[in-house]
Amino acid sequence: MNMSPKTPLKLYSYLARLYDVLDRRPATKRVTDHCRKCVRWLERYCSGNIASHRFPRIEIHLSHACNLSCESCSHYSNQHLTGVLSLETAEAWYQNWGHRLRPGSVNLLGGEPALNPTLCEHVLLARKYWPDASIHIVSNGLLLHKHPRLPETLKTIGNAELHVSKHYNSREYELRFQGVEDLLQEWKRQHGISIVINDSFSNWTRRYLDVNGSPKPFWDGNPRQSWGICPGKTCVQLHEGKLWKCAPLAYLPMVKRKIGLSPEWDFYLTYQPLDAGCSSGELDEFLAGRVEAFCGMCPASRRPFQKNNPDPIGRTPHD
Repeated sequence: MNMSPKTPLKLYSYLARLYDVLDRRPATKRVTDHCRKCVRWLERYCSGNIASHRFPRIEIHLSHACNLSCESCSHYSNQHLTGVLSLETAEAWYQNWGHRLRPGSVNLLGGEPALNPTLCEHVLLARKYWPDASIHIVSNGLLLHKHPRLPETLKTIGNAELHVSKHYNSREYELRFQGVEDLLQEWKRQHGISIVINDSFSNWTRRYLDVNGSPKPFWDGNPRQSWGICPGKTCVQLHEGKLWKCAPLAYLPMVKRKIGLSPEWDFYLTYQPLDAGCSSGELDEFLAGRVEAFCGMCPASRRPFQKNNPDPIGRTPHD
């Protein structure tokens, strides 16, 4: 059997098994099954329905709202955005992109994803369209008790992680977060799921300026350096059915609609996300994740600062 080097490797495997069986015996059910697999795969390959575009991760807001308000949040949760992603809308997006994208992980976040009442169903939906990706829930943990089916759902789909961000370290916040840790320990003991608790306060950095309560972009004048230190350079966003370079660009139009923005933001609001009708070459170029002039909205050097208690329930007059 002569095979071109350009023949897909998976097709090699199916054909090799098929020819091995044919060489030894007449057609059997085993042969028929191999033939059927080969034909189905080849049809998908020829129609462009084999996901061939690999990249580290894709992030999807299940809720734009958040129960916390972290200063300089890169997803603008402190700007009091609203809205949850419906299952119907998510599936429409996934139908357009799922067969083309091969992310290492699918991160379901926000905002706070636990504010979406169909969180567990979203987990199952993401697994349906990305069967090989690791599914990550990224939450501040304070509302996870509202989703008692979540650990069993994560265990069922496999290759899944629950990432919980701890956003402050005051005595009041610690008391609230202790309940989160107790719940997580119980979930891990009962279901054996993977849980990661992340420190999201010690190394907090400024994503944009705050001038008299109004967000302003940085003007460091070095987009390449801003891109070089960017913590979100591999965090592609799926939002409004399109792919966006990063969270600050994806949700900036929502901030403008919510609170209005000064003219300094006008250039960054001209960013155009990638539509599902894009060519394979355009998708490759997008996923290459190169520096752009839009990267100049963020600082060219790290700007760490000590944020205030983001929890409106646990704040004290000193926070």
